[in-house]
Amino acid sequence: MAYCWSRIARRPGEDALPPDYQRTMKIVREAGGPVRVKDVGKALGLEAEVKGRLEPLRGKLTKLSGRGWLRRLPGGRFQLTP
Repeated sequence: MAYCWSRIARRPGEDALPPDYQRTMKIVREAGGPVRVKDVGKALGLEAEVKGRLEPLRGKLTKLSGRGWLRRLPGGRFQLTP
């Protein structure tokens, strides 16, 4: 199923997000505070130490922050939008 980000931005609830984005949001929510991309990557089982492995994840987190699901903080950290 294809997802339309413009529809997702208007629909309430994380269940409107694709499954991989839902997993990412769950990790950020369970962290209880700001997280680094590396922390989320490790929680997802990615090889966080391998250069370039986290760039797609960074893109997802940035996209979620651009759509208002997350807030990007200084230092490349992310947290849930209040």
